[in-house]
Amino acid sequence: MQGQVAGQLDQTPLVPQGISPARTLGREDAPLQKRRAPRRPRRGTGAAAMDIPPLAGKIAALSLGALPLSYALNYVSALSHPLGVALMSALILGLLFMAIYNLSPGDIYYDPLYAVFTIFAFTSVVDLLIALQEDGYMVGFMEFITKEGEPYLRTAHGVFICYWDGTVHYLLYLAMAGAIHRRKRYRNLGLYWLGSFIMSILVFLPGNILGKYSSEIRPAFFLAIPYMLVPCWAGMRVFSQSRAPTSCIPHMVQEEQRKGLLRRPVDLVLVIYLTLAGFFTLFRGLVVLDCPTDACFIYIYQYEPYLRDPVAYPKVQMLVYMFYVLPFYGLAVYALIVPGCSWLPDWALVFAGAVGQAQFSHMGASMHLRTPFTYRVPDDAWACFFGCNLLYALGPHLLAFRCLQWPAFFLRPPPGPPAHHKKQH
Repeated sequence: MQGQVAGQLDQTPLVPQGISPARTLGREDAPLQKRRAPRRPRRGTGAAAMDIPPLAGKIAALSLGALPLSYALNYVSALSHPLGVALMSALILGLLFMAIYNLSPGDIYYDPLYAVFTIFAFTSVVDLLIALQEDGYMVGFMEFITKEGEPYLRTAHGVFICYWDGTVHYLLYLAMAGAIHRRKRYRNLGLYWLGSFIMSILVFLPGNILGKYSSEIRPAFFLAIPYMLVPCWAGMRVFSQSRAPTSCIPHMVQEEQRKGLLRRPVDLVLVIYLTLAGFFTLFRGLVVLDCPTDACFIYIYQYEPYLRDPVAYPKVQMLVYMFYVLPFYGLAVYALIVPGCSWLPDWALVFAGAVGQAQFSHMGASMHLRTPFTYRVPDDAWACFFGCNLLYALGPHLLAFRCLQWPAFFLRPPPGPPAHHKKQH
């Protein structure tokens, strides 16, 4: 009934009472018609339409299907063999893709990442079930995965990457799929997810191969190969999307880029933070490389003994920080000093997602009961450890927020000579 009423309203011209339709086409009443036209009810929308992309209902329904499915599969005897787990996982993902294709072919043609986000939303629910079961909050759901499929998910690091994937990634998948369905832009969300997803892969897969669980690699491990290829393809599609338009006029850009660093206190604080975070990143990289100095020895035994854990995840994490995040911090300092570095807002989002995921997993695993007691954070060093690592996680997010809120300094300057340079005659 509401759709019929909206349709009738769309077909009825807006004519003010007491004025003939012919007069509405005149010059005097044209502005009135233009002012009232945007108030017409839109077909299929509520009274207060929002620009925020809605969470995709179909995706949420399909992903929550992991609950009964995982409970039923937990009692299938064929899944007591590692090869059976791998084949069943591949079969489920294939059937899920076919279901998505039949339900939303138009969305997939518009953006193939719609199918990717739907499948990953399903696996996010599976990961959340694994984490809740390993922590004892539920029983009888995903035991076949952790026993015969991927036993390294039972580590403290594995539990926390499952928590992150089942919460943060899951919400991102729903939001991005909803944006595709409504044909809206999701570039910023996609960049944050891309950094988070890549960081998880860069640490988790090498840690499985190099750590103490390297002898327990099962056939299900090779299902991670598509997970290594998807970020490359998804990253190219996300970066190729157009940026959100800004309200910065050329005069505003010139005025902002004329300011020195001392006249921009927020950027000055960020430069100081990035410099200190860079030294901290280098220091922890040297610690896991067995640097013989007294400072490294004291730190690894008294402040962060988790770096000695034989699971290898913390060592790989610190090396990824040193070889990837540290160069970015140096480039970000340069971009905060030299105007016109238009690449910084995008990459700040990518590294914010990467560092956020990494610090969540690292901090959680350092204090989790699955980590042996000798490798957990000592009680007397807990405040120092938590404060330093929390600041390390928040800094890239503050940098990304600054770049998105006030982008004028990073925009390319308009062509022509600068406004403040005038020739003297």
